[in-house]
Amino acid sequence: MTYEDQLDAALSRLHQEGRYRTFIDIERKRGHFPHAIWRKPDGSEQPITVWCGNDYLGMGQHPVVLAAMHEALDATGAGSGGTRNISGTTVYHKALEAELADLHQKEAALLFTSAYIANDATLSTLPKLFPGLIIYSDALNHASMIEGVRRNGGAKRIFRHNDVAHLRELLAADDPAAPKLIAFESVYSMDGDFGPIAELCDVAEEFGALTYLDEVHAVGMYGPRGGGLAERDGLLDRIDIINGTLGKAFGVHGGYIAASAKMCDAVRSYAPGFIFTTSLPPVVAAGAAASVRHLKGDQALRDTHQEAAKLLKLRLKGLGLPIIDHGSHIVPVIVGDPKHTKLLSDMLLEEYGIYVQPINFPTVPRGTERLRFTPSPVHGPDEIDKLVKAMDQLWARCALNRAELAG
Repeated sequence: MTYEDQLDAALSRLHQEGRYRTFIDIERKRGHFPHAIWRKPDGSEQPITVWCGNDYLGMGQHPVVLAAMHEALDATGAGSGGTRNISGTTVYHKALEAELADLHQKEAALLFTSAYIANDATLSTLPKLFPGLIIYSDALNHASMIEGVRRNGGAKRIFRHNDVAHLRELLAADDPAAPKLIAFESVYSMDGDFGPIAELCDVAEEFGALTYLDEVHAVGMYGPRGGGLAERDGLLDRIDIINGTLGKAFGVHGGYIAASAKMCDAVRSYAPGFIFTTSLPPVVAAGAAASVRHLKGDQALRDTHQEAAKLLKLRLKGLGLPIIDHGSHIVPVIVGDPKHTKLLSDMLLEEYGIYVQPINFPTVPRGTERLRFTPSPVHGPDEIDKLVKAMDQLWARCALNRAELAG
């Protein structure tokens, strides 16, 4: 076998299908988000506006967060120095876990290096804690949840997306005595639709199942204190395990679960993804804790965020563009072809200074390729106006019939 040839063939397939992912070099400017600098391969620079970031509320630039990080950096230095078991637990980690437990009204929380790892490590560990566990997973759950369920070696059932009746059929067909867990999300990031949390909790109670809720695209942005959709809908007491991120609305880095003290203790004690990983740097934990603490009381920022999303959707709908609107903050424009999606992305960047990454298979099904815009409270009317005008001009200029673009 010629290994280089195999690598060339694999990469060539992506290029031919229009699915090869290109990274651009961005330099964010403190205090100027969502504006940044694009450093081109030829060494030149171009100002851009970031429209696809997950720093949903701009907290990565917030003075409260930066001040906490500067203070922790001066006090402790850079890294944590070890795993949580071996010298890597500091007062900053404990303070952040306390903030997160309080946010979700749980007894405890457990930090991980990312929400992906939190999902993977927790879901792959649960069958060790509950022998014979059957996990019922929504068909559109995030890759991290899919991977955790796949790796755990236990039984799994996949129910159709948001289809509570199908879930009930699957539960009814299994041994009533078997331990069960239902895994689902609150906001599904590609379409921006909501999970039927209350109905899923009803089914869980009916069949004696645990509930596992991924709130990654909701924490900080929904609920009176930013606790997510479960908090907004008064359902926190019905969720056994909540997964969240510190790298999106909270603007820093890391992931976590929040649950009972015994559940967190058991995962802490059995999950390799927690035990053998160097812990978050104290400076990161300090910044995240400051962000969580601040957002518990900043409803105005959440309101401004929702207003920006509503305005962008209204303007794009006015152009007749095929957007998906389920009422969340996520604004997907369906293009339906990977090459056309990449073309639009490139033209927006090069000609208008608007940066939005194309989203193609396998992140979304073939034929639903899209540009996914993520407006924030600091995307003002001027930024929205520029984006809408650019989309209007490019949609026509690309000579792509709108019916074709819609898939």
